[in-house]
Amino acid sequence: MNDTPAAEAALPAQVSYAEAAAVNGSDQRRDYRPGYEVVAERILEFIAEARLVAGDRLPTENDLAQMLNTSRAVVREAVKILSALGRVRAHKGRGLFVADDEGMLLTSRWGGFFRPVDLDHVLMLFEFRRIQEMAASSLAATRATPAELRTIQAATQQCRDGFVHGQVDVFNQADEDFHAGVAAASHNTFLVSAVRDARRLQRQSSAIGIHDRLGEGTESAVEEHEAIYRAIRDGRPDEAAQATAAHLDRTLEDYRREIQRRLFG
Repeated sequence: MNDTPAAEAALPAQVSYAEAAAVNGSDQRRDYRPGYEVVAERILEFIAEARLVAGDRLPTENDLAQMLNTSRAVVREAVKILSALGRVRAHKGRGLFVADDEGMLLTSRWGGFFRPVDLDHVLMLFEFRRIQEMAASSLAATRATPAELRTIQAATQQCRDGFVHGQVDVFNQADEDFHAGVAAASHNTFLVSAVRDARRLQRQSSAIGIHDRLGEGTESAVEEHEAIYRAIRDGRPDEAAQATAAHLDRTLEDYRREIQRRLFG
């Protein structure tokens, strides 16, 4: 653990015009992004590039504001996002630190270098998820108990309800419950842990704005969840695995398009 503020380490120096416009509040960008989203991304990159680990001290809010050429208010909002993700902790009278709670157990494995808007990282994460969740759904098709099937079915229906009524929070929570339910039905503790951890990383992209609305692929996601559920319910492991692969492949394309849209307009 390093208690020395990391202000001396340089934040990523190259910021695209689109990103800089969002940080500085410019209205010249066609697709405006709140400044705190961009600042949250830059802080995550700083943690990775400075190789900070759980317990290390971050620069103060004032220092971060100066380094990023933005206001302290914007930095404060970014810190709130990262605190909710379990990436940063603010200790009154002591400053900002890389978090060391359960969520940050990922730091020593993946979280310390994962960049939520880096297309290569998102691709690798989805490859990882594809392997895990295909295996989980395949096993669930042969191991799920009646109670576990009811849990998956309920989450599937909640996803549809959230989509039909335009309720983003309802859909996102049901989506989380669905994937966790399938993993639990695999009856493999290691898969349950791996699926949970990989989805926690994916939520970092969500928290900085990727899934703050119901996009074009939401209806497809609902139908894909239902296909996965039916295959598991009917005891068809190969079909469950293939339906899961199709779902994650399509979701990856949604992420790819959205990240490119946000970065390049």
